[in-house]
Amino acid sequence: MPLDLSDESQYDRTRLRQWARGRARSAGVDRRDLLKLFAAGAAAGSLGLAAGGTAAAAAEPPGIVKPLPPELFTIRGTNAETNFAALRGTGPLTPLDRFFVRNHTRTPRIEAGDWRLEVWGDGLAGGPATFSYDRLRALPAVERTLFIECAGNGRSFYSTQQGQQVTGTAWTLGAIGVARWRGARLSDVLRQAGVLRGAVDVLPRGLDDEVVANGVNLGRVRRPLPVSKALDDVLLAYEMNGEPLPPDHGGPVRLVVPEWVGISSIKWVGDIEVSAEPLYSPWNTDTYRLFGPGQPAEGSAPLTRQTLKSAFELELGASVPVHRTRLLTGRSWSGAAPVHRVEVSTDGGARWQRARLHDAPRRGGWVRWSVPWTPRATGPTALLARATDATGRTQPATTAHNTQGYLFDAIVRHPVTVV
Repeated sequence: MPLDLSDESQYDRTRLRQWARGRARSAGVDRRDLLKLFAAGAAAGSLGLAAGGTAAAAAEPPGIVKPLPPELFTIRGTNAETNFAALRGTGPLTPLDRFFVRNHTRTPRIEAGDWRLEVWGDGLAGGPATFSYDRLRALPAVERTLFIECAGNGRSFYSTQQGQQVTGTAWTLGAIGVARWRGARLSDVLRQAGVLRGAVDVLPRGLDDEVVANGVNLGRVRRPLPVSKALDDVLLAYEMNGEPLPPDHGGPVRLVVPEWVGISSIKWVGDIEVSAEPLYSPWNTDTYRLFGPGQPAEGSAPLTRQTLKSAFELELGASVPVHRTRLLTGRSWSGAAPVHRVEVSTDGGARWQRARLHDAPRRGGWVRWSVPWTPRATGPTALLARATDATGRTQPATTAHNTQGYLFDAIVRHPVTVV
């Protein structure tokens, strides 16, 4: 009986075997070039795309359109990380002026009236279907409040807390944002285009510049989704927090893939291939898989769901006055299930107290929390927060190492000095 790759769980289990055995079709990069890139990166201990863009791009200005004041952002190559302390008092949605930016190259400027989406491939009943911006907006609209988070969020703590070398952008915890997205269901677009029952993969591609790594042109950013996910809850979003989608966040139209790693939510989407056979791209082979101790030699299956994290809305290394009560605030989130409990330690983990939650736990978002603290002695200490989600999973003390530093979910030790 043939394997049903429209089933998400079977898709995850088989994708790694298909890639390793050459049974998936390359979408735009010759398999030999991709294997050379993989081999060169593995030998150097750093895979080609882990830093997120070309070496030249990292030395240039970030290519981001919106202002990036230092009190709101830390520039990291072609990216801008939200300073988590800047979220204090902002409410459950991340304001557009402080939503993080993850770019592989630079932000393109695309007018809505010029934008077109082409849906094509052998997984459709007929020929290609083209959607203009107006045609997309004429479809039934849905709104969902969801986070988007880079798979490498928290990466820097592998080295600073666990003493382990990793490659890639050294995010702290600010490569996440929560927005109210409005758009059309990808399922409606695919059904209008005539998606077949035997379709396996759906491959959206961005309209940003092509990415070059180690001398190999990898083309535009693209990463396949299993058709089951594409037909489930994925949006083609054209509004963000009630405004037209800004350029830096994928405007005029981007994918929003609930609870999955951010690379799945392709920005500036321009075409979508619907395939009757498995697809691979550099973004589900060379990167966005786990490599290192405890993983297969060829790496794990492609990453899908995000993990569990907590962050304080306070500067790292902040000074706080002794004997004065202050309200510690923060946020926790999980890609697996709603967060329903957060505990905080103000003495480096010796004692824990339950934090007050300020939002109803729900999937796809975060909960804000607070706990009062009156420091009793001066000197350095560490604040810790740990979340537990509805699956019963609690943030661990350490995260299993992987060489590209993905999915850090351990309790972060937030240094402060009491003065």
